[in-house]
Amino acid sequence: MNYQKLDASLAMTINDILEPETPNLVVFIHTQTPLKPDAIAILENFGISNITDKKDVFTATVSTHTIAQLSEQPWVTSLKLSHKLRLANKP
Repeated sequence: MNYQKLDASLAMTINDILEPETPNLVVFIHTQTPLKPDAIAILENFGISNITDKKDVFTATVSTHTIAQLSEQPWVTSLKLSHKLRLANKP
């Protein structure tokens, strides 16, 4: 796994995962553009949809194992853990 491509919260979360094959992490996959057909095929094999060669960020629910494989791809620039947003309390 290329930890240099992972944001800090994703790297810390990965260490706590007990089942590395279970897709339970929602991540943003940042890629180079344009994506080549082989890169699109790899993303599709991981179950990621709505892929076009013009997009450079994809959201997916993936396993730790998938993150490890994606982090080794030269066309993946970074992987970031998605965080749940909270509404701010309005006075």
